Amino acid sequence: MEYTNLPNTNIKVSKICLGTMTWGNQNTEDEGFAQMDYALDRGINFLDTAELYPVPASKETQGRTSEIIGNWLKARNNRDQVVIASKVAGPGDYTAHIRTTGFSGTSIQEAIELELKRLQTDYIDLYQLHWPERQTNTFGVRDFKPSPNDPWSDNFNEVLHELNKLVAAGKIMAYGLSNEKGWGSMRYIEEVRKDNLPKISTIQNAYSLLNRVFEGDLAEISLRENMGLLAYSPLAFGVLSGKYITGTASENARLKLFPRFARYSSAQSTEATKAYLALAEDLGISLTTLSLAFVNQRPFVTSNIIGATTLVQLEENINSIETKLCEDTLARINEIHAKIPNPAP
Repeated sequence: MEYTNLPNTNIKVSKICLGTMTWGNQNTEDEGFAQMDYALDRGINFLDTAELYPVPASKETQGRTSEIIGNWLKARNNRDQVVIASKVAGPGDYTAHIRTTGFSGTSIQEAIELELKRLQTDYIDLYQLHWPERQTNTFGVRDFKPSPNDPWSDNFNEVLHELNKLVAAGKIMAYGLSNEKGWGSMRYIEEVRKDNLPKISTIQNAYSLLNRVFEGDLAEISLRENMGLLAYSPLAFGVLSGKYITGTASENARLKLFPRFARYSSAQSTEATKAYLALAEDLGISLTTLSLAFVNQRPFVTSNIIGATTLVQLEENINSIETKLCEDTLARINEIHAKIPNPAP
């Protein structure tokens, strides 16, 4: 396994991070335990969760994923061996069953206390704002369409000071953003500088062969401001395993269970996936390996968040760290990207 530090901290994390959002829905607690045991044995020390999980979000299942991690930490007595990232949910109808106040007032304080209880720990290493409070284009929305009815008012400074209180109290070690845009990222960075607060450590955004939107402006911000990308959906909901094209997807596959998650299923995405699959076959490697190795090598990526529903998938995902793509392969990837750029925003 390869390791790096969470930017602006001395916290060492594995280049592969274990995503957990299927645990408590697609995966049982026992399966979650098995994944964490296997990942730790393979050198992964970084787990990512959220108070929202598992996905799809519901009132009945909310928080189960973190509870499974907490039970594992208690059973294995190994809190000092793992780095845990979690997230406070943003506002909206999707999370009204959690709270309706976004990041305002005592929301962040309330959220952290509940998450610490679920995780059965007294601190979280990295705490992230799951998505912006303001109305902007996130989660596969291609264009920004300003709304005159957006109730949000600028509270970047307030939010940062609430997070800093948690750092001062030792309840979190660092904080980061998620699903954020260029403008929001720079506003947070501006307020950090103005008030001399702990720097933003990371940004967790979607990034894959089908979605390289991060390279538009956020990659430069990431490198120049030392705000590392935690890349999520590097396999595009499993689409970049090729299993939906080859007809090998199991009945428990995410897009079979939850077909409404169509972010990576457009005609253009399918066309691009077929081209990447042909390239992988020509190279003699799996499309999964090609897709993950590409993300692993990007200079702005701090850690690549992989997820799996089986140990066989998990093994292949972790093994991607051993594959290094040469310049010729990267050029061939970019040829496909130039023909079909960002088919899944």
